[in-house]
Amino acid sequence: MTTTPAATAIVSRIGGALTVDSLVDVNCPPPASPTGHDILVDVEAISVNPVDVKVRASAHGSSADRILGWDAAGTVVAVGPETTLFAPGDEVYYAGSIERPGSYSRFQAVDERIVGRKPRTLTFAEAAALPLTAITAWEALFHKLKLTEDSAGTILVLGASGGVGSIVIQLVKTLTRLRVIATASHDRSRTWVRDLGADVVVDHTAPHLDRQILAHAPGGVDYVFSAHSRDQIPLLITVVRPFGEIVAIDDERNLNFYALKDRSISWHWESMFTRSSHHWDLEGQHRLLNQIADLIDAGALRTTLTTLLTPLDAERVRAAHRLVETGRTVGKIVVARSH
Repeated sequence: MTTTPAATAIVSRIGGALTVDSLVDVNCPPPASPTGHDILVDVEAISVNPVDVKVRASAHGSSADRILGWDAAGTVVAVGPETTLFAPGDEVYYAGSIERPGSYSRFQAVDERIVGRKPRTLTFAEAAALPLTAITAWEALFHKLKLTEDSAGTILVLGASGGVGSIVIQLVKTLTRLRVIATASHDRSRTWVRDLGADVVVDHTAPHLDRQILAHAPGGVDYVFSAHSRDQIPLLITVVRPFGEIVAIDDERNLNFYALKDRSISWHWESMFTRSSHHWDLEGQHRLLNQIADLIDAGALRTTLTTLLTPLDAERVRAAHRLVETGRTVGKIVVARSH
């Protein structure tokens, strides 16, 4: 491996509320020469997800620096002796592992088996918006709900204008026969989800959401994708048909699942870190990201980048965290080294 210069990283230094000291620029050496299946990536762009905010805020009282970030696109600069999927010079995108140093760094070591080839038709910034949300959406739809190209009926997407919901809508409309009822509450988000292909848009802040949904799915929806499950069980009992299925990605713990039993409604959990955390079929994530790249390059899917901040430094990453904390972002926020 050739000698590389000192790398700038952005570290999470204190938890709790976001301040100027929460995310700080530091200079640090690059990771050691990669071993095993690791590759070393020169990071060009990252995106900021709700998990970034949760991990940073939860470190309250900790004095240990941590490099966050679970979405990146960049160029491979070195590879470990067991690598077979990538070589130096390859352009890649990935979400990484929550158990390792993240992508808020000039150089990042990551297992090649959870990395995909960057879509050729996208910039680094456009590609960085996709990995975590695309993996989550794909696994939720095709591994949990087991949708196929012949799947028909209606899916309700709660949190449709967010990062994952934005991919869910596109995948459903591209790869299944399902109708999409999407929730959105303001003009920008409604326009966004319609442009992505939603057949119906309902306002989840308006009275009688159940009536809005059932007006378009009189027998109840067949499937639900939920990014926001808190207090939704009464709604779901009303709008999901008997033997319907729900998949959720949020961290809501206090849910009355027993209330779903009378209608034999199934509940699935999806976490995109399961593969990397449990070392389960790692290369399946590589294949998944390559499938997404193929769909992007074929024009079947599009990036969900809506806000681009430059350069890639602590000030811009803090700004991205502030936007994510509002809970009203549409699509994805990306921070890149350059436009």
